[in-house]
Formats: sequence, C-alpha cells, structure tokens
Amino acid sequence: MNAQARPVEPTFRPMAAEDVDRILQIERAAYPYPWTRGNFMDCLDCGYSCWVVEVGGELVGYSILMAGAGEGHVLNCCVAPAWQGRGLGRLAMQRLIAGAPDYGVECLFLEVRPSNGTAIALYESLGFETVGLRRHYYPADQGREDALVMRLCL
Repeated sequence: MNAQARPVEPTFRPMAAEDVDRILQIERAAYPYPWTRGNFMDCLDCGYSCWVVEVGGELVGYSILMAGAGEGHVLNCCVAPAWQGRGLGRLAMQRLIAGAPDYGVECLFLEVRPSNGTAIALYESLGFETVGLRRHYYPADQGREDALVMRLCL
C-alpha cells in the first residue's frame, strides 16, 4: 500500500476561537437548524470541553461537553457530511467519554432526534440508553420534533 492509499488517522485538539469559522461551515452543511457563532463562542468562554477532529490537518468535526454537579451534557457532536460514515463520530464521542471524568462527570446525557437512527445506533453501541423524552425540543420544518434523552453512566 502506498502512502497516498493509507488512511489518515484523525487527531484531536482543544477547540479555539480561530476554529469557529470552519466549524460554522460544517454546522451549516450538517444541520437544517445550525448553531450560531455565539453558541460556539459561549461554549469556549464558559470553559466547556470543546474539541475538534482533524484529518491531515483539515478540521472535519467537533464535539462539546458541558459538565457540572457530576453530570455531563453532550451539547454537540458533528462530523462534516463529506467525512461521515468513516467512524469519526464514534471517535469524537469516545474522546468526550474518555475525558469526562477529568470534569468530575459520573453520568453523561444527550438529546437526539428520534428520526436520527444513525446517531441513536451509534450512541447505543457506546452504551447509552434511552431514559426519557423531551417533547417539542427541536425545531423542524413542520413545527417541533421531540428529543430522546439518552444516558451513559461511567
């Protein structure tokens, strides 16, 4: 196998304010109702666990964890559409899970759209279980969509 054919291993590093322009490009490509620049800057300013995923020096994904009182809340985990399906979302989640104890987290929570079967399958394979439902949580083309609440106890 030559050097060009070898898969490039992703690297992870803390998110910086300089990353937000690229993150917004990914966010807008991946979601019909994307976060704003202010959402990302607030997460950085608050000291949340914010990470980017790079492949070959290209920022291709990111994840954000808010922690407090022994609980962690996965606020966002996204991989650029062109890079999806290659296991990068799993690696980004594993990075958040592995780092959660550094923030005193004993249980992780997240919300996911019931229509997002791919994400639900990923979270279940990582040990998350559905523990609740938030009615009308997400904006949708036809009103609002519910969210499944999932939990992983570490």
